[in-house]
Amino acid sequence: MRLEFDAVLFDLDGTLIDSTAAVRRAWRRWAEEEGVDPARLDGTEGKPAKDIVALLLPPERHAEGLAHYSHIATHDLEGVVVLPGALDATSSAGSMKAIVTSCTRDVTAARTAAAGLPVTDVVVTADDVDHGKPAPTPYLSAAEQLGADPSRCLAVEDTASGLESGRAAGCTTLGVGTGLDADVVVPDLSYARFEVLGDRVVLTVQG
Repeated sequence: MRLEFDAVLFDLDGTLIDSTAAVRRAWRRWAEEEGVDPARLDGTEGKPAKDIVALLLPPERHAEGLAHYSHIATHDLEGVVVLPGALDATSSAGSMKAIVTSCTRDVTAARTAAAGLPVTDVVVTADDVDHGKPAPTPYLSAAEQLGADPSRCLAVEDTASGLESGRAAGCTTLGVGTGLDADVVVPDLSYARFEVLGDRVVLTVQG
């Protein structure tokens, strides 16, 4: 399979880096210290931290609760590593690429540094948009900053929430993992080859 795009928009956690264990530890610790039943975290994967905090804490505790989570998440980075194919994918996609994440900017910086993943020029975090995934806003913002039409962009995601966001923005979707509702699905990014040809980014899917 061979597809061409104007730009490639990569999710971060679960797509480019494996931070699953760190994320789970951070949220579990946060819930315990905030007096929240950890079972209430079920179904929040891929959503911005500020939305999760808003769901689980009363309004007067939102700001403090978000700061609390950010502190935990930026200091517990054990086991955060780059995923197979991620370095090749991001370097081969050229300059027309972005990272679109539900993390805050400080958590994004901490996790990319821990994984050894170079940061793209365009990074859209939860701090940069009023409405995070699954709303289309993050992907629309990334495309706009790159000067690209969202309908000619590829959104690369590993969660249903993220794929919904990319799809709502008009992007073609590449799901990383299994059991995902996406235009194209690969086990990991080592199955996806990117190449810049002229002003286009060409995706070739193996397997």
